[in-house]
Amino acid sequence: MGRWAEASGRTALITGAGGGIGAATAQRLSADGWQVALLDINVAGAEAVARSCGPGVAAFAADITDYESIESAVARVVELFGGIDLVFANAGIATEGSLRHTDPAVFAVQVDVNLTGTFRTVKACLPHLLESSGYLLINASASAIAAPPGLGAYGSSKAGVEALGDTLRRELRHLGVDVGVVYLLFVGTDMVEGAEAHGRVFNAVRSNMTGPLANVIPVEKAVDAIIKGIRRRSRRVVSPRFVGSIYRVRGLAPALFERDMVKMAPEIDEATLADQAAQGALAAAVRSDTPATAAATDAVKERSEP
Repeated sequence: MGRWAEASGRTALITGAGGGIGAATAQRLSADGWQVALLDINVAGAEAVARSCGPGVAAFAADITDYESIESAVARVVELFGGIDLVFANAGIATEGSLRHTDPAVFAVQVDVNLTGTFRTVKACLPHLLESSGYLLINASASAIAAPPGLGAYGSSKAGVEALGDTLRRELRHLGVDVGVVYLLFVGTDMVEGAEAHGRVFNAVRSNMTGPLANVIPVEKAVDAIIKGIRRRSRRVVSPRFVGSIYRVRGLAPALFERDMVKMAPEIDEATLADQAAQGALAAAVRSDTPATAAATDAVKERSEP
């Protein structure tokens, strides 16, 4: 892997940049001298982040479930900044519930946002990364290594994201494009904090985790690892650091965690059914308290209609 000679004058494109990890990464890159394009379905949030960064940062409305939307946004980014050197494909959502109680429409939307949405982003940006010999960083999750009960649809989508990144790395290296994959545990963003307020499933998952696996890391710590990875054009970015050890023994990881995960499954089942009884099957599985999750809820409804 190569390193950036310098950041000044280079352009980064970040999806899911209206808050959380995407916003914090944008702020750090801007401070380092990058020009930054903030893409989000929540353009108002992205515009607020852009104002917090200052000159050289611009917000663009983009929906990663709509290829024309992301392609149009990328074209506007290139028109404004002249090219793209770094893409951080970060946007995603998380659904909840035991897989056997998950509606197929919920599962399909989860995959469409996280996996196919990431591919749409890559597809639209790749010609510009090839031109700049740039760096593509894809946000998977530690759930790609071993997803717990209750987060099976999310983990499945993120395992696909990891495979996408690994394959792109092999396909693009000879063309001068480096590809990295991010593996994070629970990070203190609205995805985690909102899930804690949403219902019983996520809290049941967290309460059954043991040791450091249960900890929520600050956004700043996760972004420290991401920025370090960007500077090095790393193939793998992890936070906390012990996730790297889990990655290295991943063939053993399912067996190491199996006992605790099997033990929590009955409680996750109970929590899923209780949330569905209280909120309805769709509301229990998909939050609707952010623009991204509201759009996902609408997509599930459309897929579910006869």
